[in-house]
Amino acid sequence: MSALPAEHPSVPRTAAGLGIVEPAADKLGRLAPLYDGIDFLRAIKDGELPPPPIADLLGLEIIDVAKGEVTFAMTPAEKHYNPIGSVHGGVVATLLDTVMGCALHTLLPRGSWYTTLDINVRYHRGITLGTGPVTAIGGVLHNGRRTATAEGRIIEPTSGRLLATATSTLLVVRA
Repeated sequence: MSALPAEHPSVPRTAAGLGIVEPAADKLGRLAPLYDGIDFLRAIKDGELPPPPIADLLGLEIIDVAKGEVTFAMTPAEKHYNPIGSVHGGVVATLLDTVMGCALHTLLPRGSWYTTLDINVRYHRGITLGTGPVTAIGGVLHNGRRTATAEGRIIEPTSGRLLATATSTLLVVRA
Protein backbone atom coordinates (compact mmCIF):
# COMPACT_ATOMS: atom_id res chain seq x y z
CA MET A 1 0.00 0.00 0.00
CA SER A 2 1.30 3.45 -0.78
CA ALA A 3 0.32 6.90 0.45
CA LEU A 4 -1.53 9.25 -1.86
CA PRO A 5 0.53 12.22 -3.01
CA ALA A 6 -0.49 15.56 -1.44
CA GLU A 7 -1.62 16.80 -4.89
CA HIS A 8 -4.23 14.05 -5.17
CA PRO A 9 -7.75 15.59 -5.34
CA SER A 10 -9.06 13.31 -2.56
CA VAL A 11 -6.47 14.55 -0.05
CA PRO A 12 -7.40 17.90 1.52
CA ARG A 13 -4.72 20.56 1.22
CA THR A 14 -3.32 22.12 4.39
CA ALA A 15 -1.37 25.28 5.03
CA ALA A 16 1.81 23.23 5.18
CA GLY A 17 0.87 21.52 1.93
CA LEU A 18 1.52 18.07 3.37
CA GLY A 19 -2.00 16.72 2.99
CA ILE A 20 -2.18 16.03 6.74
CA VAL A 21 -5.41 17.20 8.34
CA GLU A 22 -5.57 17.86 12.06
CA PRO A 23 -8.79 16.48 13.58
CA ALA A 24 -11.16 19.21 14.81
CA ALA A 25 -11.04 17.95 18.41
CA ASP A 26 -7.23 18.09 18.46
CA LYS A 27 -7.15 21.53 16.86
CA LEU A 28 -9.71 22.94 19.30
CA GLY A 29 -7.89 21.40 22.27
CA ARG A 30 -4.60 22.88 21.11
CA LEU A 31 -5.98 26.36 20.42
CA ALA A 32 -8.53 26.77 23.25
CA PRO A 33 -5.92 27.90 25.83
CA LEU A 34 -4.90 30.75 23.50
CA TYR A 35 -8.36 32.37 23.53
CA ASP A 36 -10.54 33.83 26.23
CA GLY A 37 -13.85 31.97 26.36
CA ILE A 38 -16.08 34.39 24.50
CA ASP A 39 -13.60 34.89 21.64
CA PHE A 40 -13.14 31.12 21.33
CA LEU A 41 -16.89 30.56 20.89
CA ARG A 42 -17.17 33.50 18.49
CA ALA A 43 -14.32 32.03 16.41
CA ILE A 44 -16.25 28.75 16.16
CA LYS A 45 -19.49 30.59 15.32
CA ASP A 46 -17.76 32.67 12.63
CA GLY A 47 -16.06 29.62 11.07
CA GLU A 48 -12.51 30.65 12.00
CA LEU A 49 -12.30 27.45 14.07
CA PRO A 50 -14.05 24.17 13.28
CA PRO A 51 -17.10 23.14 15.29
CA PRO A 52 -16.46 20.50 17.93
CA PRO A 53 -17.27 16.94 16.82
CA ILE A 54 -20.35 16.77 19.09
CA ALA A 55 -21.82 19.77 17.24
CA ASP A 56 -21.38 17.99 13.90
CA LEU A 57 -22.75 14.74 15.32
CA LEU A 58 -25.93 16.33 16.69
CA GLY A 59 -26.31 19.17 14.20
CA LEU A 60 -25.84 21.98 16.73
CA GLU A 61 -25.40 25.54 15.49
CA ILE A 62 -24.26 28.54 17.52
CA ILE A 63 -26.76 31.35 16.96
CA ASP A 64 -25.60 33.96 19.47
CA VAL A 65 -22.76 34.44 21.95
CA ALA A 66 -22.82 37.12 24.67
CA LYS A 67 -21.21 37.48 28.10
CA GLY A 68 -22.86 34.86 30.32
CA GLU A 69 -25.37 33.66 27.71
CA VAL A 70 -25.41 31.62 24.50
CA THR A 71 -28.09 30.52 22.07
CA PHE A 72 -27.84 27.38 19.95
CA ALA A 73 -30.19 25.78 17.43
CA MET A 74 -30.80 22.14 16.55
CA THR A 75 -33.15 20.59 14.02
CA PRO A 76 -34.52 17.25 15.25
CA ALA A 77 -33.66 14.33 12.97
CA GLU A 78 -34.48 10.65 12.97
CA LYS A 79 -30.90 9.90 14.05
CA HIS A 80 -31.79 11.62 17.36
CA TYR A 81 -34.76 9.32 18.02
CA ASN A 82 -35.21 6.82 20.82
CA PRO A 83 -37.13 3.54 20.29
CA ILE A 84 -40.50 5.16 21.15
CA GLY A 85 -40.52 7.78 18.42
CA SER A 86 -39.16 11.01 19.86
CA VAL A 87 -35.81 12.72 20.34
CA HIS A 88 -33.83 10.76 22.93
CA GLY A 89 -33.59 12.40 26.35
CA GLY A 90 -29.81 12.06 26.20
CA VAL A 91 -29.71 14.27 23.09
CA VAL A 92 -31.86 16.86 24.87
CA ALA A 93 -29.62 16.66 27.96
CA THR A 94 -26.51 17.02 25.80
CA LEU A 95 -27.90 20.13 24.12
CA LEU A 96 -28.73 21.65 27.53
CA ASP A 97 -25.32 20.69 28.97
CA THR A 98 -23.68 22.29 25.94
CA VAL A 99 -25.44 25.65 26.24
CA MET A 100 -24.92 25.82 30.01
CA GLY A 101 -21.22 25.03 29.71
CA CYS A 102 -20.73 27.42 26.80
CA ALA A 103 -22.53 30.21 28.71
CA LEU A 104 -19.94 29.81 31.47
CA HIS A 105 -17.14 29.58 28.90
CA THR A 106 -18.03 33.12 27.71
CA LEU A 107 -16.97 34.45 31.13
CA LEU A 108 -13.64 32.62 31.44
CA PRO A 109 -10.26 34.23 30.80
CA ARG A 110 -7.63 32.73 28.53
CA GLY A 111 -6.28 29.39 29.75
CA SER A 112 -9.20 28.64 32.10
CA TRP A 113 -11.51 25.69 31.64
CA TYR A 114 -14.55 23.99 33.17
CA THR A 115 -16.30 20.67 33.45
CA THR A 116 -19.83 19.72 34.44
CA LEU A 117 -20.19 18.40 37.98
CA ASP A 118 -23.92 17.70 37.79
CA ILE A 119 -26.92 18.35 35.61
CA ASN A 120 -30.62 18.17 36.44
CA VAL A 121 -32.89 17.98 33.38
CA ARG A 122 -36.66 18.37 33.27
CA TYR A 123 -38.52 17.27 30.14
CA HIS A 124 -41.72 19.30 29.66
CA ARG A 125 -42.77 18.17 26.16
CA GLY A 126 -41.52 15.59 23.70
CA ILE A 127 -39.46 16.73 20.72
CA THR A 128 -40.08 15.14 17.32
CA LEU A 129 -39.47 15.88 13.66
CA GLY A 130 -42.81 17.69 13.74
CA THR A 131 -41.51 20.08 16.40
CA GLY A 132 -39.16 21.58 13.86
CA PRO A 133 -35.96 23.42 14.77
CA VAL A 134 -35.52 24.13 18.47
CA THR A 135 -33.63 26.89 20.25
CA ALA A 136 -31.55 26.27 23.36
CA ILE A 137 -30.52 29.16 25.62
CA GLY A 138 -27.94 28.83 28.36
CA GLY A 139 -27.19 31.40 31.04
CA VAL A 140 -24.91 31.70 34.04
CA LEU A 141 -26.62 32.18 37.42
CA HIS A 142 -23.47 32.24 39.58
CA ASN A 143 -19.78 32.35 38.67
CA GLY A 144 -17.71 31.65 41.77
CA ARG A 145 -14.01 31.00 42.27
CA ARG A 146 -14.25 27.20 42.03
CA THR A 147 -17.81 26.46 40.91
CA ALA A 148 -20.48 28.02 38.76
CA THR A 149 -24.20 27.45 38.37
CA ALA A 150 -26.00 27.71 35.05
CA GLU A 151 -29.48 27.20 33.67
CA GLY A 152 -30.68 26.13 30.26
CA ARG A 153 -33.96 25.92 28.42
CA ILE A 154 -35.10 24.56 25.08
CA ILE A 155 -37.98 26.25 23.34
CA GLU A 156 -39.88 25.92 20.12
CA PRO A 157 -39.08 29.31 18.57
CA THR A 158 -42.28 29.75 16.56
CA SER A 159 -44.65 29.24 19.50
CA GLY A 160 -42.31 29.96 22.42
CA ARG A 161 -43.40 26.65 24.01
CA LEU A 162 -41.04 25.40 26.69
CA LEU A 163 -39.79 21.90 25.84
CA ALA A 164 -37.10 21.20 28.47
CA THR A 165 -35.17 22.97 31.22
CA ALA A 166 -32.04 22.20 33.21
CA THR A 167 -29.69 23.47 35.86
CA SER A 168 -26.05 22.58 36.25
CA THR A 169 -23.13 22.98 38.60
CA LEU A 170 -19.75 23.30 36.92
CA LEU A 171 -16.20 23.07 38.25
CA VAL A 172 -14.10 26.04 37.18
CA VAL A 173 -10.32 25.76 36.84
CA ARG A 174 -8.88 29.23 36.43
CA ALA A 175 -5.57 30.00 34.74
